[in-house]
Parts: sequence; structure tokens; C-alpha cells
Amino acid sequence: MSSKRYTEEFKVEAVRQVTDRGHSVAEVADRLGVSIHSLYTWRKQYGRSGPERAATADQADELRRLKSELRRVTEERDILKKAAAYFAKQSG
Repeated sequence: MSSKRYTEEFKVEAVRQVTDRGHSVAEVADRLGVSIHSLYTWRKQYGRSGPERAATADQADELRRLKSELRRVTEERDILKKAAAYFAKQSG
């Protein structure tokens, strides 16, 4: 199953045809040769204004960074717990 990759500009323009110009999703999807499901997904993703889309992207970047930091801190905690158990066993 091969899937085509579309540029962000293509997706934004397709969404604009639905939101700004008032064409139906089915009509635009048929004309552009994309699935209706893809167009609905793009509309959900790109239907927001530029600043809102940028804020969402910033939040996604922050979430990715925080998840990475949490994974690192969790590993450090697990290592320290093992070291504490090892040294407690050695001294006792």
C-alpha cells in the first residue's frame, strides 16, 4: 500500500478551497485526487489560522522535549535506586 506525500502548501491550499471558497470536501478531494478522509484530517490540522497553528506546533515541540527529559530522569532514578540497594546490601 503506497501513500503519496503532499507538501504542506498543497494541504493548506486544499483546506482553503473548502473553508474559504465554500467548495464541498468531496468535490475538492475528487478534483485533487486525494481521499476525503485525508482532506478532513488536513482541515482539522490546517484549518486554524497561522498563529494558532504555530502555537500548536510549539506545544508539540515542548511536549516532545518534556517526554524526552522525563525518560532521562526516570532512567537516572532507576539507576540510583539500584545503586542504593547495592550499597545497602554491601554495608549490611
